[in-house]
Amino acid sequence: MSMETARAHLRRFGVEDRIREFEVSSATVELASRALGVQPAQISKTLSLKTEKGCMLIVCAGDARIDNRKFRDHFSHKARFLSPDEVESQVGHPVGGVCPFGIKDGIPVYLDESMLRFDTVYPAAGSANSALELTIEELFKVSCARGWVDVCVIPDAQAEA
Repeated sequence: MSMETARAHLRRFGVEDRIREFEVSSATVELASRALGVQPAQISKTLSLKTEKGCMLIVCAGDARIDNRKFRDHFSHKARFLSPDEVESQVGHPVGGVCPFGIKDGIPVYLDESMLRFDTVYPAAGSANSALELTIEELFKVSCARGWVDVCVIPDAQAEA
């Protein structure tokens, strides 16, 4: 059901025909980058975090990690991830296929600035063996994001600092 809700959501924006389904898993950044033939950083991973009102999604580059200090400064609470058991029931997509498309009503979506170094990125499309290519502008539009945030760190960039 999850991929169908993502597909229906993407259809509203005229991009559902770009969904690619793979015979192999694309459930992790590494697997998705291999299936697509792109660098892992270009995979847009969607992180499911707890909030006082339920959950929120942060979409970030494949090589990015939540920076607890930045997250707390921006959202005024600690970053706590949903458990794998909570993800599908609260978001509407299974672990490995979580994306900001066709999610349950009322879930806020934010895009992390870690993706801004790319012209195109590759988010999942509701299943553990799907993805699509979107420009940064398209991702912002079709994700119905509330805005851009800077709550992640890129590990290689952190080592250079």
